[in-house]
Amino acid sequence: MAVPVSTTRDLGAVPSDIMEIQMGPSHPASHGTIKFNLKLDGETIVDVDVEIGYLHRGFEKMCEQGTWNHCFPYADRLNYAGPLLNNVGFALALEELAGIQTPERCQYIRVIVGEISRLTDHLTCLGMGAAEIGAQSVGFYMVEAREYLYDLVEAITGARLTVTYCRLGGVTNDLPDDFKERLTFALKHLRGVYADCTKLLTRNRIFVDRMVGVGVIPQADAISWGLTGPLLRASGVEYDVRKAFPYLVYGDLQFDVPTGSRGDNYDRFTVRMNEVEQSMRILEQAVAKLPGGPIRADDPRFVLPPKQEVYGSIEGLMNHFKLVIEGQKIPPGEVYCATEGGNGELGFYLVSDGSGRPYRVRVRPPCFYGMGALADMLRGGMIADIITTFGQVNMIGGECDR
Repeated sequence: MAVPVSTTRDLGAVPSDIMEIQMGPSHPASHGTIKFNLKLDGETIVDVDVEIGYLHRGFEKMCEQGTWNHCFPYADRLNYAGPLLNNVGFALALEELAGIQTPERCQYIRVIVGEISRLTDHLTCLGMGAAEIGAQSVGFYMVEAREYLYDLVEAITGARLTVTYCRLGGVTNDLPDDFKERLTFALKHLRGVYADCTKLLTRNRIFVDRMVGVGVIPQADAISWGLTGPLLRASGVEYDVRKAFPYLVYGDLQFDVPTGSRGDNYDRFTVRMNEVEQSMRILEQAVAKLPGGPIRADDPRFVLPPKQEVYGSIEGLMNHFKLVIEGQKIPPGEVYCATEGGNGELGFYLVSDGSGRPYRVRVRPPCFYGMGALADMLRGGMIADIITTFGQVNMIGGECDR
């Protein structure tokens, strides 16, 4: 008996050959927290739902349980690839709320340490992004260059990663006496690595084919998603907080804002590569212009007294005790302060009720918005494109976690 065959098709139905699979969080490229719920037609991504997962860190609530100074170690652990940028961003927000103006030397030092951290962040993203698609040598070269910068950070702060360098009103200690020579040595090696990696990748057929035209997000969509940093600039929008709303001494320094045109993974990669050049340019200018003077504001209401006063006078000891135990009594109010982090606009929203503890702390993590747009970048691509696109979003779990 013949079986009747339907000549009509329900276009709203999902084809039976669409396969639903989960990629991550145990996948090596998913950072241990990210899960991709994929709908695949062969190896083509028909749809994807990206789950950012949870680290259960609770940065904002942890800050609200301690004094204002207790927040600085927590800020280190947001984007741990560039911790000094987090330190500087939180300090600027708190100082705006308190009404403190830091000395000029302190502002230059913060620019210097911030740009060093921008370099370590970009080298981590670029090196690992290249290694994940087979350019293992580039990964090793960039990690080696990053070590020279970590040596600088260690010389300045005493730590390599969790630095806790900034304080309300200043920084913990001055630059070492031989810092200029150390920086010259580090940048010389970094420029050599930069040149080698550029030669290895710029005209590499495999690298170009894996990156060009992959993970495209149009300029209008990038703006709509609230993207900032390299993700937005790769789509052709010349927005950089350091230029749009100059803070510290960035207004006195010369640097360019690299942009792309296609908004694909290759543009994101080259934007970060060009930003490495600009950060080196900023560092050399800042060191050349570095003025003398104090590194902390002179305001006993908020700034911890020098150790010699704590150990040598009752007034210094009492002031230190009250600031540490009770916390700085920041005037009641609220503030939102944005800086240019490694991944884009890093914003802190702080609320004070006049006590020594934060009433509310809220962070705007730039890579959180990149993860929101990731599904749009992946649809229509291949499974292998997940690795390259996710790598160029540069998701940092500590920053992205809610």
